[in-house]
Amino acid sequence: MAHTGRVDTSRAFAHGESVRSESRVPQLTIPAASLHVPAPEDVGDLGAGCGPDWLDESVRSDLPDLVRLRRRVHAHPELGHQESATTALIMRTLEQAGIKARLIPSGTGVIAEMGAGSKLVGLRADIDALPIAERTGLPFSSTLPDVSHACGHDVHLTVLLGAAMALARAGDLGGRVRLIFQPAEEVFPGGSHDVIAAGGLDGLSRLFALHCDPRLEAGLVGLKAGAITSTSDVVDLRVSGPGGHTSRPHLTADLVYALGTVITGLPALLTRRLDPRAASVLVWGAVHSGDAANAIPQSGELRGTLRMMDRNSWDSAEPLVRELVAELLAPTECDFELTYYRGVPPVNNELFSTELMTSAAQRALGTDAIRLAEQSTGAEDFAVFLEQVPGSLARLGVWDGVSQRVDLHSSSFRVDERAIAAGVRLLAHTAVAALQH
Repeated sequence: MAHTGRVDTSRAFAHGESVRSESRVPQLTIPAASLHVPAPEDVGDLGAGCGPDWLDESVRSDLPDLVRLRRRVHAHPELGHQESATTALIMRTLEQAGIKARLIPSGTGVIAEMGAGSKLVGLRADIDALPIAERTGLPFSSTLPDVSHACGHDVHLTVLLGAAMALARAGDLGGRVRLIFQPAEEVFPGGSHDVIAAGGLDGLSRLFALHCDPRLEAGLVGLKAGAITSTSDVVDLRVSGPGGHTSRPHLTADLVYALGTVITGLPALLTRRLDPRAASVLVWGAVHSGDAANAIPQSGELRGTLRMMDRNSWDSAEPLVRELVAELLAPTECDFELTYYRGVPPVNNELFSTELMTSAAQRALGTDAIRLAEQSTGAEDFAVFLEQVPGSLARLGVWDGVSQRVDLHSSSFRVDERAIAAGVRLLAHTAVAALQH
C-alpha cells in the first residue's frame, strides 16, 4: 500500500471537538525556562540503522510528523468515550497512508486492517485521557484545565500510527495486521468491551500492545511472561444509622466508629484470609461522614480500591469482602449497603508471544535494550483481550535519564519523545515476527 506523504494534524481539532469541562483547576507549572523541548525535526531515533531498510526509511521520513501529531493530541486530550476529535485524526491519518479503517460502533475508536493473507495478528493502542490537570509547563500542554494525557496514551496511539505507516512500506507482510485504537481504557467498564463487540478480536492469532513506563529510559523495553499487571476492583460502602448526640453513643449507633472499624479492619483481615502470594492491598481513597463535632451522623461512605496480583484470589475476593464487612459491622448495629465493582484481571502475557516480542525488541533496538519487567500493582484492560486471544504487553521506556522520574497519572508526567521511534520499531518488528511464526 502506498504511503501518501506528510501527516495532516491541522483539522481534527479545528472545531473544538474535544472535551470541555465546567470546573477550573489552577495550574502549577514547571517554569518554561527549565524545559528543553526539541523541534520535531530534532527528536532522535535511538534505533536508527537497526533496519530493515523500509523501517529505517519510514522512521526517518515520518518521525517529525509523528512528533507533531503527538503534540497536537497531547494539547487536545479527550476523556473516555468522548475521543471524537482524536478518532477523526486517526481515521484521516490512516486514510492518507492508504489503510482501510472503520469507526467502532460505540462512537469513538478505530479498527483498521492492512496486508493480505489468511494469518492475522493485532496491534492495539488506547487513546483516551485522564481527568487530571497538567502541570508540566510544556509549550504543547493540555488546552483544558482539568484533562490531560497523564498516562501516555497520546504516545501509544502515535506509535501505532507510525508502525502502521511503516508496515505500509514493507511490501508483502505474509499476512494481515489489524490495528486497534481502543477508546476508554481509563473508565469502567473499559472500551475493550466495545472493541470485542465490534468484532475487533475475530480471527486474531495474537495481539500485542505497549505501555509507557517512566521507570525505564527511552530506548529500553521491559518484558515479562505471565502476569505483568494486577487486578483493580472498587469497594463502595454506605453506612447508615439513626444518628444522635456524641454524649450518648450508647443510645444510638456510633456511625463514625463503625466506619473506622471497616477502614482498619477490612484491609487487615484480607491479608489473613487471602493467599499472601496474591499481594492484595485495599487502600481507601475517600471517606465522608458528618459535619458537627458533637453530632453522631446518620450516614457515611467509604470508597477504595482492592488490588491483587493473583487471578485465583481475585475470583474469590468479592464474596470474601461482603462476608467480612457484614461481620465487622454487625456489633455496631449500623445498616450498610456495599457495592462491589469488579474491574479487570491481571494482564497475563502468554509465553510464546512474549518471546516473539523479546526477539522483535532485540532486532528493533539492540540486545542491550531488554529489561525484565516487574509485575505492576496497576491495572490495564488489555487484560480483557488476553482472556480471549494470546498476546503480550511490553513496557516502553519514556524517561529521559536526566530529569526526576515522575509516575503515570501524575500532573507532571512527561515523556522523552525519542520513545516514539523506539515504539514504532518495536511494534513493526513484532507484527512481522508474529506473522512469520
